[in-house]
Amino acid sequence: MAVLALDTSAAVAVALVDDDGGRLAARTSDERRRHAESLAPLVTEVLAEAGLDRTDLTAVVGGTGPAPFTGLRVGLVTARTLALSLGIDVLGVPSLDVLAVQAVADLGLTPGDEVLAASDARRKEVYWGRYRVVAHEGPHGVPVVETLAGPDVARPADVAAAQLGTAPVEAGARLVVVGEGAALYPDHLPIAEDAPLLPDATVLARVALARRAAGLALPTEPLYLRRPDVQEPAGAKRVLPAAGGAP
Repeated sequence: MAVLALDTSAAVAVALVDDDGGRLAARTSDERRRHAESLAPLVTEVLAEAGLDRTDLTAVVGGTGPAPFTGLRVGLVTARTLALSLGIDVLGVPSLDVLAVQAVADLGLTPGDEVLAASDARRKEVYWGRYRVVAHEGPHGVPVVETLAGPDVARPADVAAAQLGTAPVEAGARLVVVGEGAALYPDHLPIAEDAPLLPDATVLARVALARRAAGLALPTEPLYLRRPDVQEPAGAKRVLPAAGGAP
């Protein structure tokens, strides 16, 4: 049996893991404007590599963002639709949480250390969240982090002023900055060396399995944090006849 994980908060990332979190297959695509076209072929590829069929899936996991409207919607709608059609669980994990978990292993963080994770929100802004490491290894071997602030959206300079000037909760702990959002604005958000930039779908799946085992809620509501870039036009205004004109 296997768990399929999808994240479209930035690039398109797809992974297939077994019920213990072991990676079976993974694919990514950096087509930022073609999430819908990229996602289905990647799902087909990971299933084929693992020698599995969709009916072998026991759950589907979706990254819930935060992210721009269109790309995020593609991944979550796909995850929900696939799970509904198969009669299996659909699980949601914030994509920034995944970046924070990746940072623990990638940067050798220890309990008490903190992570400021930032992703690209466009409009010269970033989505961000601040986390504290609770355990280097929890259920399924996944690091455990807790959210201290966010998720939210703001200008990089404002995030830096509010977060980088605040020391970690525990004395002697480190605060590291990770994520593509930081890499885009290094003058404000100095990214740690070897920091993860994008959510890894394999880690997404493992975090979901660990949190489900811990009895935590895993909602799939998308974290948009602001209105979509494209809005439906307002209804046509009624034009009144000029004074003295024909009715």
